[in-house]
Amino acid sequence: MSDWLVPYLVFNGNCEEAVNFYQAALGGESQIMHFSDAPPNPAFPIPEQAKNLVIHAELRKNGHVIRFSDTFPGSPYTVGNNVSFSIEFDTTEETSKMFKALSVGGTIEMELQETFFSPLFSKFIDKFGITWMVSCKK
Repeated sequence: MSDWLVPYLVFNGNCEEAVNFYQAALGGESQIMHFSDAPPNPAFPIPEQAKNLVIHAELRKNGHVIRFSDTFPGSPYTVGNNVSFSIEFDTTEETSKMFKALSVGGTIEMELQETFFSPLFSKFIDKFGITWMVSCKK
């Protein structure tokens, strides 16, 4: 694992503004990907109003990282519940093992599956109400 535990902040349509604010305040380098940058998937079409929203962003400085995104239109957004943790593993075996261990008794929001950005990815809320994203490096 390179980044053991990464905070993931979710915004309600103003993610790009937030990333630029934090970069100006904290320094570092940022990368921003919009929903329109993702490869098209006929099973999950991107609504027009979501295309300029941030699907994923990172701010990196001195070996530290913060990840960001906008919530998908129509998805619930609650200030105070908009922070989660992201863990990235080197192998699919490690990723599967951590998913199984952390999700016990929790609520799966996205089953562990291949995505365009990771060989395995899942999002879930553990039995204590903490939101996790586990993924495997490419």
